[in-house]
Amino acid sequence: QVQLVESGGGLVQPGGSLRLSCAASGITFTRYIMGWFRQTPGNQREFVASITPTGRRDYVEAVKDRFTISRDNAKSTVYLQMRSLQAEDTAIYYCTARITTTNSLNWGQGTQVTVSV
Repeated sequence: QVQLVESGGGLVQPGGSLRLSCAASGITFTRYIMGWFRQTPGNQREFVASITPTGRRDYVEAVKDRFTISRDNAKSTVYLQMRSLQAEDTAIYYCTARITTTNSLNWGQGTQVTVSV
């Protein structure tokens, strides 16, 4: 059974930084594309970033120069380093895992990120 556990969310001032972590279990981590989505009230979840088992990264344009996704295969963990945070980044951030041969996503429970003075 796939389990994704996010941590690292919280309250940060505009311009600040946070690092989210997502620990995966129940999967062969090196076979999965790992990613992050986010959701604000009343809106659909939107893609933020992903990283393949070989390290290829993709980002939504809005975060491309501020966020960095990385993975530690030995720890079965994916990270999202967020810098220069803005109020518009306030959302619940969800970790995802997708085996490379399907389009089916597994989801974590989410972690709240709030950017406010």
